[in-house]
Amino acid sequence: MRINMKKTGKNLLVLLALLPGIILIIFPMYVTIVTAFKTPQESGSSFFALPSSFFLGNFISVINKSYYFRYILNTAVILLCSVIVELLIVPMAAYSIQRNNRKYYRFIYIFIVCGLFVPFQVRMVSLVQMMSQLHLMSKLGMVFLYLAATTPPGVFLITGYLKSVPEQIEEAAYMDGSSYGATYFKVVFPLLKPILSTLLIKDSLFIWNDFQLPLIILNGSTKSWTLQLFQYNFKSQYSFDYNLAFASFIMTMLPILILYILIQKNIVAGLSAGAVKG
Repeated sequence: MRINMKKTGKNLLVLLALLPGIILIIFPMYVTIVTAFKTPQESGSSFFALPSSFFLGNFISVINKSYYFRYILNTAVILLCSVIVELLIVPMAAYSIQRNNRKYYRFIYIFIVCGLFVPFQVRMVSLVQMMSQLHLMSKLGMVFLYLAATTPPGVFLITGYLKSVPEQIEEAAYMDGSSYGATYFKVVFPLLKPILSTLLIKDSLFIWNDFQLPLIILNGSTKSWTLQLFQYNFKSQYSFDYNLAFASFIMTMLPILILYILIQKNIVAGLSAGAVKG
């Protein structure tokens, strides 16, 4: 069997180039997992060594913390409400924009996409003032903020993806007597599954792991905290409980990891198709 030395050398160079990135990803994961299964005494004596036994006391302590399941419920409610409303409204907006050639639709598209270029730090102060005046420093306010944050990239990706969907399919539906709404929900919407799966995992990761917005909006009451604010509570003025924090990190990471595994087949297709330029 002949070996292509040129191709082998190229693959080796690619592997060497990727190796630092692989280490940067694997090493923090290793530290997180081994620390979560250690006692505080083991972490103090050897932080990077493997645990002598799989100690589950850290996970039990996290679960027994006050309001832990309330924090899970708060995070889940905010996530589900934000994502469900996004996946209903944003595709309809993108479809209307992409299938109309009128100038004001183009203006609306540019206006929405401009939101991608405004950093959160620029609008943070005015945003908090507005939410406070509207009495929306609550979980409902968080849903509105996440919808506002996810709409520009969602419209951008779905509009690009729709360019790969032939308009002849819709025209055939209209010829069969289908209405505009029925054509969208029965013909177009099912074809958006790859890009909607991409948005689902992308925005679920963002909302589930977000710390900054909950810290600003929900910090008034401990009962309104999300999981990220709960994890931040492991930090005191003079110390940080690494064992409990890392155990909590693993427990927080599992739901999103399971979601990613379930819909990963559609993510690459959705991103590549949604990146088509307008």
